[in-house]
Formats: sequence, structure tokens, C-alpha cells
Amino acid sequence: MNRPVLLVIAHGSRDPRHAATVQALVRRAGALRPGLRVETAFLDFNLPSVPGVLDRLAADGVRDVVALPLLLTRAFHAKADIPAVLRQAPPSLRIRQAEVLGPSPLLIEAVERRLYEAGLTPGDKSATGVVLASAGSTDPEAIAVIAETARELRRTGWCSVRPAFASASLPRTEDAVRALRTDPGVRRVAVAPYVIAPGRLPDRIAAGAAEADVLADVLGPSPELAALLLERYDGAHAARRPVAHSA
Repeated sequence: MNRPVLLVIAHGSRDPRHAATVQALVRRAGALRPGLRVETAFLDFNLPSVPGVLDRLAADGVRDVVALPLLLTRAFHAKADIPAVLRQAPPSLRIRQAEVLGPSPLLIEAVERRLYEAGLTPGDKSATGVVLASAGSTDPEAIAVIAETARELRRTGWCSVRPAFASASLPRTEDAVRALRTDPGVRRVAVAPYVIAPGRLPDRIAAGAAEADVLADVLGPSPELAALLLERYDGAHAARRPVAHSA
């Protein structure tokens, strides 16, 4: 049986670094699974669009697609925007929507990779406070997942971990940095952007990290994220629950 096509759906951004980073991540995931057809589409700002890719897949004779939201939490885009656009797909396509990327231990590993690449070592953990800085959301479920992710990161041995948000929610990155300075045992403060690709909100996180000692990079095309894309693909493939098309 032919494997379903993996369609990775990213939000999109006016910042060209966003699409370039998404494409690099998708290429890395594809390289881990030779023979798997992997496509990328964007909800907004960038091409190819989701409808455009779905039409092309149908024209190519593809029948099965796993649509993977390139999102860290299950907020509005995963709950509303992506299902809505998938329901408009050509009726010849059987589409399953995969789970969003978070939460996952692989994301914790990716965050730590970026912190180490920024100059920290495992030996620094016990004296380092970390701001886990995400884009932000008004969705309570998404906020709860970020808070739990911060707790999971803390359990790996960091002195203290506080979540922060670039928009929609509080605290902001700079406020979390200042708060960590007062936590017992914290001798240095690091900011770990919990975002996939560069753009306006990650730039806001970086600006808020001005008083931190260390600023890590975005998660980007890390090996952990690439492996997680395939993990979510495999889970959706095994579930075999197609999304409904519009009438």
C-alpha cells in the first residue's frame, strides 16, 4: 500500500526567514524517511497555499494525505483554520489531520539543544533560570500546555523555569527575565524561544531578552523537530480517521 503524502501546514509570515526555516525543517524530516512524499503549504502570507497544494495532489492522483499542523499547541489555527481549509479539499482526497507537535519530550530536547548551542552546558543547569518564551495565545488550553512544558523543562534540572509570551498573554519575556533574577539560586538567566521559525513575534522575544545572559535560537530545523514531524505523521496514519469534506 502506498504511504499517504505528508502535508506540513505552517502559518506563514511576511518575514522571509520564516518560510526558509520551515522548508529546511521539512527537508530534514523528508530525509529521515526516504520514499515518503512530503509537501509544505502555508495558511497565509507565503506560497504554496494549502488549497493550491491539495489541488495539485489530487491532480497527481494522490488519494491519501496526512495534514500536519506545524504548531506547538492546539489553539485557534489547529482547531478552526486548518480543519476549515481541509474540508474544502477535492473530494478524491482522504485527509487525516495529525496532532500538533506539542507537548512532547522531543520538544524539551530541542529547547535544551538550542540552550547548549548558545553556550550553556549541562553543568550550568543548577544555577541557570530559563524563560520559556512562546508566541502567546488567548486559548486557555494552549496556555496550560506552555505552563506544563515549562514545568517539564524544570524537571530536567534547570534551577528555575518561567513561561513568557510575546503576545496575547502575560508575562512578557522581559518581565520573566527580571522575575528570575529574584529566584533563589539563579546566577544566570537564559531565554529559550519556544517557537519554530523566525518572525515578528520571535523578534519581540529577542528584544525582551536584552537583560538576559543567554539568548537561544528558535527551534528551527532541529533533528528533534524533524523526528517529531514523522512521529505525528505515523500516529495519524495509524489512526485512520479522515476529516469530513464539505457538502
